[in-house]
Amino acid sequence: MNLGVPKEIKNNEWRVGLVPSSVRELVHHGHSVLVETNAGGGIGISDEDYKEAGASIASNPEEIFKASELIVKVKEPQHSELKLLRSGQILFTYLHLAADKKQTQGLIDSKCIAIAYETVTSPKGGLPLLMPMSEVAGRMSIQVGAHCLEKAKAGSGVLLGGVPGVKPGKVTIIGGGVVGTNAARMAIGLGANVTIIDKSIQRLAELEMYFGPRLRTLYSTFEAIEQCVTDSDLVVGAVLVPGATAPKIVTETMIKKMRKGSVLIDVAIDQGGCFETSRPTSFSDPTYIEHGIVHYCVTNMPGGVARTSAFALNNATLPFVLTLAQKGYKKAMLGNHHLLAGLNVCQGHVTYKAVAQDLGYTYVDPEKFLSRKTAA
Repeated sequence: MNLGVPKEIKNNEWRVGLVPSSVRELVHHGHSVLVETNAGGGIGISDEDYKEAGASIASNPEEIFKASELIVKVKEPQHSELKLLRSGQILFTYLHLAADKKQTQGLIDSKCIAIAYETVTSPKGGLPLLMPMSEVAGRMSIQVGAHCLEKAKAGSGVLLGGVPGVKPGKVTIIGGGVVGTNAARMAIGLGANVTIIDKSIQRLAELEMYFGPRLRTLYSTFEAIEQCVTDSDLVVGAVLVPGATAPKIVTETMIKKMRKGSVLIDVAIDQGGCFETSRPTSFSDPTYIEHGIVHYCVTNMPGGVARTSAFALNNATLPFVLTLAQKGYKKAMLGNHHLLAGLNVCQGHVTYKAVAQDLGYTYVDPEKFLSRKTAA
């Protein structure tokens, strides 16, 4: 199969869909890979590195999209890229469609096969292609939050770990999944006073066993969230409903009650955000102040540590890329219901239920649709 790797063009996005080791593996299995020039330049990977791995270099994205059967990216296609997609072409990347009707319609109009990293599942019920970036985002949330608390960033001037004789900062993490767990690990490591709120008693018990008395856990209720948020220096929104719009867990009224200079980090912003006052930001202008509270809502947080993120993502995506290249999308997905769960849009139809429900489209069952197409 012919695979294409365009250079990412989203604001300050330096990750790349395939690193040279992944290219080498694909070429070893008999596939051809076309990489746009300087696609890996932002993380220290040169065109020569790709050539040595067996890739060919294209001078522009038009060449990539025209020549490739399978496009491997990191972030959702931007407007100029949507226009380059064609019927029957496979797109494998993060999509986050539930909060983006314009992109969804563009994918429908292109009649491509759009497979979303974030909804591919695992035998254990996890999200294996979202997990590495969730780990990165969770750890970054505390790193970024600590920086935003500095007075020069309009923060309250609180040091999360405190010092002898001065109490540490209070951190509330809403959601005890991969993002929340990694955020807690970093915050506890800094010496902060950390609370995780989650609606699963089982998950809270697991976290308490893992972290011990260094972590406080609370069952998620409106009252618990309100009390913790209004008393925190840093709040991390780590709520995830796979493939669907994130619920607005923290209300504007709660935010108005927070101490001025406190910080909100909305890791769920890719799915619309879990704070009522959240709106997407980028690395070029990552924060804004509302009701005296610093909001950080960058939609591609792991892109801030692009080299680590690109290699971590490739470790997770490569087996699925190989399967698609070896078998073609129909056989690959009909033979693997975990990969099939990633199919969000297929040849003009919305094939992921949560996206269809959130955006008002008719849902088409992906297995039935692909089975019909294969039989035809």
